[in-house]
Amino acid sequence: MLNALGLLKRRRFLPLFTTQFLGAFNDNLFKTSMVLFATYTIFTDPVSESYFNAAATGAAILPFVFLSALSGQLADSHDKARIIRIVKTVEIAIMLVGAFGLMIAKAGYTTAGLALMLGTVLALGVHSTFFGPIKYAILPQHLEPGDVLGGTGLVEAGTYLAILLGTVAAGWIPVEAAAIGVLVVAGLGWFTGRMVPPAPREGPPLKLNYNPFTASWRLIAATLHIRRLFLAIIAISFFWTIGSVLIIVFPPLVKNVLTADKEVASLAIAIFSVGVAIGSVVINTMLKGEISARYSPVSVIAMGAFVVLFSFLCRNWTPAPAGTLYSWQSFLAEPRAIGILVTLLAIATTGGMFVVPLYAFLTTTVEKDQTARTVAANNIVNCFAMTIGSVCVFGISAMGVTPQDMLFLVAGMCLVSAWLALRLHRACDDGCPNAA
Repeated sequence: MLNALGLLKRRRFLPLFTTQFLGAFNDNLFKTSMVLFATYTIFTDPVSESYFNAAATGAAILPFVFLSALSGQLADSHDKARIIRIVKTVEIAIMLVGAFGLMIAKAGYTTAGLALMLGTVLALGVHSTFFGPIKYAILPQHLEPGDVLGGTGLVEAGTYLAILLGTVAAGWIPVEAAAIGVLVVAGLGWFTGRMVPPAPREGPPLKLNYNPFTASWRLIAATLHIRRLFLAIIAISFFWTIGSVLIIVFPPLVKNVLTADKEVASLAIAIFSVGVAIGSVVINTMLKGEISARYSPVSVIAMGAFVVLFSFLCRNWTPAPAGTLYSWQSFLAEPRAIGILVTLLAIATTGGMFVVPLYAFLTTTVEKDQTARTVAANNIVNCFAMTIGSVCVFGISAMGVTPQDMLFLVAGMCLVSAWLALRLHRACDDGCPNAA
């Protein structure tokens, strides 16, 4: 992975990396600002907070279900760099609406502000739907085969570093600064997006199918008949279902179980992002450029064990005095605080080790002119799985299950992910693509 850092000097990689970094930063700066503002300022009970977080998660992933097939077709049939420029121009308009929503919510018009913010999250989902297939599919086109795994790892690590910075910024700056910040970053992303080298269509012309239902079905059917791809996509989807549950329950857990303020919530989410980035680097170093799932089963089993440990640590936490919340200084002064943060870091690190190699399968198992559609098929299945996860959180929360109890569901799902990863590794015994 250290050798892969040399890719950051290349004109065929750095602009894409920077554009993806800025996009991920901006997305999380806005979403985290919105969620923390709603959790700590607007809503006053855990159930409402979980409902809103689930609604925001659903709004973010819904476009992937209906538009991923079209985005994959467009990316495989047009110049990917040109699509990036269009998408980044649209991002500026999206953030104008989002910034206005934050400002009017802050001014007291909460209903209109929440509606605009959720609309912005939906639009950001559309933005990510069209950009997502490109960030992976363009790598085999711009990089040598031996650099694809390293490039994938750098994109993943950079993405989670951007999530880290966006999350930290959202927790520590006022809403007004966040509204200005998302516009500035969108402008920077537009500039770097224009520097991505051309990536024209490589295969025969495609006849686009604009029907989201038939296009999605045909795309999935054309992809999942390849056993390695089927297992990789299902394993990735199950992982992101786990992620959707964690994303939904985490802010209410920090506020109501750990009784900490939004700076602590931001710190905890940031540590999670650091962990995934560390996991991306570690697994790439261990595999030395080889595209393999051999470490994925044990990684996700370890993740489940750390989730269980995290739940027990939360149960034994000493809450703040009634009517108060721990600041980040008083939180870190608590005896169990470091243990909680280290466990959270371990959850994220093992999660990153699990999922990064699986993404490399998506772009190296098929021909280059099919990579965007393969990533799009993965996104569709991921979003169905994440939607199911969000609906389950709705139902389980309504039944009165606490956030710390819901972590046991996450641990159980990790075992299923391990089984899927083991099947993928065994499917590769007959020979998998190798980037070495």
